[in-house]
Amino acid sequence: MKILINNNDLNEALYSATNLGFVPTMGSLHKGHISLIKNSLRQCSQTIVSIFVNPTQFNNQKDYLRYPRNNKLDLSILKKLGVDFVFMPNKKNVYYSKQKPKIKLNKKDKILCAKYRKGHFEGVIDVMSRLTEMIKPKKIFMGEKDFQQLYLVKKYIEKKNKSKIIPCKTIRDNNKLALSSRNLLLSKKELIKAGKIAKDLNFFKKKLIKKKNIKKLLMIKKNELKQLYNINIEYLELRKDIDLKNTNKIKNSRIFFAYYLNKIRLIDNF
Repeated sequence: MKILINNNDLNEALYSATNLGFVPTMGSLHKGHISLIKNSLRQCSQTIVSIFVNPTQFNNQKDYLRYPRNNKLDLSILKKLGVDFVFMPNKKNVYYSKQKPKIKLNKKDKILCAKYRKGHFEGVIDVMSRLTEMIKPKKIFMGEKDFQQLYLVKKYIEKKNKSKIIPCKTIRDNNKLALSSRNLLLSKKELIKAGKIAKDLNFFKKKLIKKKNIKKLLMIKKNELKQLYNINIEYLELRKDIDLKNTNKIKNSRIFFAYYLNKIRLIDNF
């Protein structure tokens, strides 16, 4: 496994790489990341994983500083998995060129997390655009847990690059809680509560299959969750998989959910 620190290392290592798989991460690797990496190892001749906590996608500086980091453990995990390359750039290596056109979301895309986290997806798309141009992978593996992020990156990146985005299923713990690096910031009590909420919503989605007035039922459920679990909910919405438009039909759609458990923001979709 080669650890690449800067652009020169990267260009030298990938000079003759073909059928390259890329898994972008911000570190603090968990079983969700491992699942993405295993998909890449199966489908591609070589695999590169990036570890870069991207400052431009945090709309809150405290959130950026608090984001969990553990490079030593991450590298140990990647070595055991048999990853070929690990790219660990600093901010200067990624943002060496400021000439790129500014990312602007369409008005119809300013929904869900984009509505509540100003500049977040612009930062994500920008960094993914830069990393994709630097690495030039054949395939990029991303999880469905951040479904809006997956949708937007696919929309913007595939248009301008030859790389293909490969969606991968959300990995959950035994309590149905979606795995996330942010879960490390939760106490044991909070983890149990988050698991109960995930189970609750998973069961709720199944019950909606035979219902008609879904919009009203979502409003009732939102208020019920607030009172039952004492959480601050940003959104609870049903949207289509294909274009994230609001819908009243369960088929080919997902419930999108974002909430705060104390000060930690969690998202999920079912």
